[in-house]
Amino acid sequence: MAHRHSLLLQRTLKSALSSSYSSSSVVLLRSSLFSSRSFASDALVSEYNRGEIGCVSGIPDEHLQRRVVIYSPARSATQQGSGKLGKWKINFMSTQKWENPLMGWTSTGDPYANVGDSALGFDSEESAKAFAENHGWDYVVCVS
Repeated sequence: MAHRHSLLLQRTLKSALSSSYSSSSVVLLRSSLFSSRSFASDALVSEYNRGEIGCVSGIPDEHLQRRVVIYSPARSATQQGSGKLGKWKINFMSTQKWENPLMGWTSTGDPYANVGDSALGFDSEESAKAFAENHGWDYVVCVS
């Protein structure tokens, strides 16, 4: 069935392209169709050294050398379901906070102050540790 489908595709492309392109273009197109692979498993990188991803991510150096906290959030007192059990988060340690005099809110100059609350969630402690190590962050695991 797959061979029949490829022959049909080849005939369709040849008839469609023969009117507007030269025959060498059709041959080139045909050879590229049959020589290409859908996935290149040999191009996958399976292991990273510590901090390699962080070096090429475009993150400034002062943020690559930060310490993060890896933790499993506690259940809310009003929500006793099991949906968030076993989830892990990464949160950045932030000390640059002050009280805003206008509204009395807590302000920060840290761009990563609220990242962990919404974006960096993981299914296991090991995957959170691997993510932190790949980005070159030192981490502390808090077990409640």
